[in-house]
Amino acid sequence: MDIEKIINIATLAGEKILDIYKKDTANVKIKNDGSPVTTADLAANKIICDILTALTPDIPILSEESIDQINRSERQKWSKFWLIDPLDGTKEFINKTDEFTVNIALIDQGEPVLGVVYAPALKKTYFAKKGHGAFLRDKAHSARRLLARESSDSQKNTYNVVTSRSHNCEKTNLYIKSLETQGFEIARVPMGSSLKFCIVAENKAECYPRFGPTMEWDTGAGDIIAREAGKQVLVFDEETPLEYNKDSLLNPAFIVS
Repeated sequence: MDIEKIINIATLAGEKILDIYKKDTANVKIKNDGSPVTTADLAANKIICDILTALTPDIPILSEESIDQINRSERQKWSKFWLIDPLDGTKEFINKTDEFTVNIALIDQGEPVLGVVYAPALKKTYFAKKGHGAFLRDKAHSARRLLARESSDSQKNTYNVVTSRSHNCEKTNLYIKSLETQGFEIARVPMGSSLKFCIVAENKAECYPRFGPTMEWDTGAGDIIAREAGKQVLVFDEETPLEYNKDSLLNPAFIVS
């Protein structure tokens, strides 16, 4: 799979989102699960799904905005599929924080093997392919590889911890307090969308603990980017990787570090 083609799809969707964002023409509705959806979510979803269907007609698509059309028993037959969040961070989009992304991941046998996270307002593209590393392409269109720090460089007392800007919870606070009892001086880094994974992948934070609810489409692309940057994405207290295409698409609590 040529990852540049997937980057181009994410960019097209992101530019459509940005056009709506700048014109402030996004009508907001509330879905049955209580989460917001805008015209930008739906427009981006159509762009991504239409192009992916033409590009890879044999690979099914699971998107946040089309999940109601997919039967659970049907998707559990899939060995490989596209996992899409066309606008991750809808609340950040509505609140004008610029911290929203387009997430496209390829899942194979329950594991993310390719991922693109495009932040259109920030003009940042994070991408990774299993076994090929993780990269960041910035406004200057240059790409640099994201690598974990040497262990000697990471021995420090200050811990930057990424927290959700819109979905913090008491369990997260308790986890941070547990780090403080170990002697770490904690600096919280509030962030929206899958950029939380990317901040850890960039070594701008030591960890991202997530105890509030997330869905598989929230994490798939960021997951492979963090992994390929030399980080771990593990279920809390189990030390096992996140799994995809589960019976329930709700993720367990996890830690990125």
